[in-house]
Amino acid sequence: MLSLLKTIRHAIATWWSEFTLQTKLLAVVTMVVSLVMSGLTFWAVNTIQQDARMNDTRFGRDLGLLLAANVAPLIADNNLTEVAQFSQRFYSSTSSVRYMLYADENGEIFFGIPFWEAEVENSLTIKRRIQLPEDYPGDGEKPMVRQHTTPDGIVTDVFIPLIVNKKYLGVLAIGINPNQTAVISTNFTRDVTIAVFITIWVMVILAGVINALTITKPIKELLVGVKQIATGNFKQRIDLPLGGELGELILSFNEMGERLERYEEQNIEELTAEKAKLQTLVSTIADGAVLIDNNMQVILVNPTAERIFGWENVKVVGQNLLHHLPPAVQMEIASPLYEMAAGQCESAEFRIFINQPTPRTIRILLTTVLNVQRESIKGIAITVQDITREVELNEAKGQFISNVSHELRTPLSNIKYHIETLYDYAEDLDLQKRQEYLQTVNHETDRLTRLVNDVLDLSKLESGRNYSFDGVDLAQAIEQTLRTYQLNAKDKGVELIQEVAANLPLVMGNYDLLVQVFGNLIGNALKFTKFGGKVAIRAYQLDFKPSHTQSAPVRIEISDTGIGIATEDQHSIFERFFRVENRVHTLEGTGLGLSIVRNIIDRHRSKVHLVSEVGIGTTFWFDLAAFEEKAPPILIEPVAEASKITTV
Repeated sequence: MLSLLKTIRHAIATWWSEFTLQTKLLAVVTMVVSLVMSGLTFWAVNTIQQDARMNDTRFGRDLGLLLAANVAPLIADNNLTEVAQFSQRFYSSTSSVRYMLYADENGEIFFGIPFWEAEVENSLTIKRRIQLPEDYPGDGEKPMVRQHTTPDGIVTDVFIPLIVNKKYLGVLAIGINPNQTAVISTNFTRDVTIAVFITIWVMVILAGVINALTITKPIKELLVGVKQIATGNFKQRIDLPLGGELGELILSFNEMGERLERYEEQNIEELTAEKAKLQTLVSTIADGAVLIDNNMQVILVNPTAERIFGWENVKVVGQNLLHHLPPAVQMEIASPLYEMAAGQCESAEFRIFINQPTPRTIRILLTTVLNVQRESIKGIAITVQDITREVELNEAKGQFISNVSHELRTPLSNIKYHIETLYDYAEDLDLQKRQEYLQTVNHETDRLTRLVNDVLDLSKLESGRNYSFDGVDLAQAIEQTLRTYQLNAKDKGVELIQEVAANLPLVMGNYDLLVQVFGNLIGNALKFTKFGGKVAIRAYQLDFKPSHTQSAPVRIEISDTGIGIATEDQHSIFERFFRVENRVHTLEGTGLGLSIVRNIIDRHRSKVHLVSEVGIGTTFWFDLAAFEEKAPPILIEPVAEASKITTV
């Protein structure tokens, strides 16, 4: 039972909580009005009933006195027949009298209307002795009035003492029926009041139901729909079959939702396209790009930045940038980042060397990102540039200038010294001495010329000049080179060996450049080969084909039995101004010959390979593509970056 009451109480509380404030106020006002009207109505009914009872009391007292005055003498004379006849006529002439009872001084009933004495004596409902009120005075002269309730209404009981010559003869009891008009009016008023009360609450309940169905429910649905729209759910619709203004409002809401949904789809497509463009643009730029917010959280990062910082397999978007940077970078830019986020500066630039994930030098540019009004900072854009190549080129440039200056200064100093000596002391020097001085000047001039020519050749190769490539007869180029160095080899006692395969196909290349390669390699071989040694140049076609449509390439080898190149020098042998004689201190050279060789072979889309052993000799070799006669001559542009030398 208690659980049922709790359930009912909870249901009522839930039902009441679903009403709006206006509905609750309406219910309270209706309750108050209905209670006030009911109270006033019942007050009026009660007043009317009291007036009716007072009138009945007054009427009964007067009627009893009048009747007692007429029948008292008859009773005194014991003329009961006349009393009966008079009482019957009186009872028949009015409907106000309900009953008339006559009792003697002892209270014994001796006559009653509508009952006769025999009926009274035999009646099971009416006692023979009248039941007088306890406070009845007995022989008092004033009548006593009492009222009792019956199913037909309130009956007024009047007890009139019968006194003749101051002698108490008994009592006359008269019952007065209630005033029918007052009773009808009272009942009607009561019924009307109940009907009004019920009608009011029925109307309130109907109004609440109608309000809930036609106003509250649509408004709640609209409220839910508006909240859904506010959260971005533009697919929200309201399906209520209503007419009138609410129906138009719901229809307008649904149309608004459809327009917003279409607008959102268009915006999403546009934003997706713009985002794709932005991501494509950011991902294709050569520099690294990182965008962070004011809390150092990463918003955007492109593949270049991921590669530079080693983030390929790390999810950094949404993470704190400083937690994923290399220690050197974090130490350098942490403080400036917080200063920029606080608005203390707008940009900053750093050059940092990092060891992880790979050793490199980077330039970092920090720039604040402002809102449209340029009033507040929305984030920080970080541009990361890998300047390792630039730094290396600057260092190489400085080293090149330093080496060229050093190489030029040495012969120029020697030339200046000997010329000044000849100029100042020519008369004091004998002929042999002057010839020695002039021979030294000539030798240093040749050395200076070779250096300048090598520098010019290297400059031409790296200047971006285009060379025409066509079919080249290697046998002819090799023969020309060997003729050039034949006398030099004979003077040094070195044997030149030529091994060129018969029916060798033409190769794709530039004749002059290949002759320069052969000259540099053979010249170096002769320079570092001792008396009685050998220098060989070989050319033969390989057995394998790169594809079914291409011929097998041709391999060229230049071997010597010279001093060889140490393993630690083989990685640096093709660098500018690197000379083995710097370590052996025996011969002089510019140190640019092999750098020129590498550059030329790179232009031929090939690589120079090296095999060497100290005291045994050295072999340089490379492959050239066979010339296809159907293919027209082509222009080969300079390569962007020199190929690395592979040491075998």
